This record gives sequence, C-alpha cells and structure tokens, in this order.
Amino acid sequence: MRPGAARWISTYLEAAAAEQGVARNTLLAYGRDLTAWAAWLEGRGRRVESARREDVEAFLVACDAEGLARATRARRLSSIKQLYRFAHEEGWRADNPALRIAGPGAARSLPQTLSEAEVESLLAAAPHHGRTAGERLRNAALCETLYATGLRVSELVGLPVAAVRGDPGMILVRGKGGKERMVPLSRPARAALAAWVAWRDAEEDRGRKAGRPASRFLFPGSGVEGHLTRQNFYTTLKAIAVAARIDPGKITPHRLRHAFATHLLAHGADLRAIQTLLGHADLSTTEIYTHVLDEHLRDLVLTHHPLARAKPDSRHKA
Repeated sequence: MRPGAARWISTYLEAAAAEQGVARNTLLAYGRDLTAWAAWLEGRGRRVESARREDVEAFLVACDAEGLARATRARRLSSIKQLYRFAHEEGWRADNPALRIAGPGAARSLPQTLSEAEVESLLAAAPHHGRTAGERLRNAALCETLYATGLRVSELVGLPVAAVRGDPGMILVRGKGGKERMVPLSRPARAALAAWVAWRDAEEDRGRKAGRPASRFLFPGSGVEGHLTRQNFYTTLKAIAVAARIDPGKITPHRLRHAFATHLLAHGADLRAIQTLLGHADLSTTEIYTHVLDEHLRDLVLTHHPLARAKPDSRHKA
C-alpha cells in the first residue's frame, strides 16, 4: 500500500475510534475493507487520494464478480464513503467520490432462534459438561447468563468480575461504541454466577499465593486479552449442544441472544424494553423479532389447530 493511502486509512481509523467510539471489531472490518480498496486501486495504477466515482463503481462490480456476499459489499461501500467523507471534512479532497453511489444493501434475513424446550435442554446440560468442576460451574454460569441477559458474546466473555460482586439483580454492561446499559439477571443466572464466582475466587487465592496475578475478568482466560475467547465459548457451546442431544448446527452464542429476545416478545414483553436490553441503537433492528414471532405463530396454527389437520371432509359424504 502506498504511504499516502496508508496514512489516510490509519488517520481515519484513529479518528473513528477516538471521536465516534467505534468498536475494535468494527474498526478491524473497516481496515480490511479499505486495505482491499487501496490494493485494488494500486493494481490498476490508481490512487486512493485521487480515486473517482467510476473507480468506486468498478470496485463494487469486481467485488460482486468475486462472489462476495451482499452484506460484505454493502459494508465495503460504507467504509469507502466514510473514508472520503472524513477526507473531505479534513480538507484533503474537495469532494466525496462515493457520495451518490447506491449500494447493494444488506439483505435482512430473519434470525434463526431456538425453542424454549431446546434452551431448557441446553441449560440442563451445561452444568454437567466440562473436564473439571470449575469448567462445569463456568459453563453453567456462561449459558445461564447469556440466556438471561441476551448479551453479545463479546460483552459476555469480557465482563469484569466486579460487575457481579454482591449478587446483584442487575449488571452494568459496556456495549458497542462504549455505550453502557443495565440488564437484569434471572434467579437461575444469579445462582450459577454465585457458584462460579466462589470457585473462581478460591482459585485466584491459590494463584496469588503461588505468585500469579489476579484477573479482573469474570471468565479469565490464558490468551492475550486475559479473558475467555469468543472462539473458545463458541466451541464449548457446540459441545454442550451435543450433550443435550441438540443439533450443534443450530446452536451459536448469537442464536441464544435471539432466543432471549424472541421468548421475551412471545411472553408479552414490550419491544422498546427489548431494544434497551439488547443494546440496539435503532428500534428497527429490534423489530425483526416481531417477524420471527409471526413465523412461529403461523407454524403453531398450521401444526396444532384442529382445522389445519388433514381429515376426510364429511360434508361431502352422501
């Protein structure tokens, strides 16, 4: 990548982090998108600093030909637009070459969810899965907390242990963009967390005596970040699904988040309350769960209503 392009991209990303509070994972995605854009331009003798509208349009065509998903292409265009908007505001360019380009749009599909019976089976299996007593207590606490709160997996594994000290009825969560919100804990989640924290604290005490530093995280890990990784939890959840005799292909941390929202809505929760609990900035993001519920109710009628069952029509008999 040319020095000029690298400087534009790095300066924009630094500003997005400092001024807009953009999350780390989002910044990494923007960086990948813009690096791909810069490499594509350089391969054609063009430069990021002087790119034209036709270049952006040709890049999107190339992305489509490459077989990239619609959502990926939409995000790449968004990244390019934001880069040039920043460049325009900084006075580096007099225009934004991507401003009036309409993207492919991200196709919104209904989130897949789990039945209440499936979640109950998963939660019942979690306390029995793990090589050690500590792993079993941790797995129970992870699953109960995720279903009780609907946290994003990054929010869950990154929780500080201070958040659950004193058996609180609610915990403070720092979500996307550093925004904070309060989420309630169910009684089963509180019980699972209390058992896990007691075991964790005893291990921490033994570690301190052996000269090991204490962890500030609720779910410590040996990785660079210091807490259980998302990938580790993902594979653990799949294994718990197998133990619960549920198709592991149906189980992901994000699907448990969907189940949290869908089940709340099915039991009469207010959509705006669910929006707050999930940490959605826009209500339209939360509204998709009403469609999930509509699908569920339709299937319920088609499979359980007496008139939906195939029966001989006695009205036409002689």
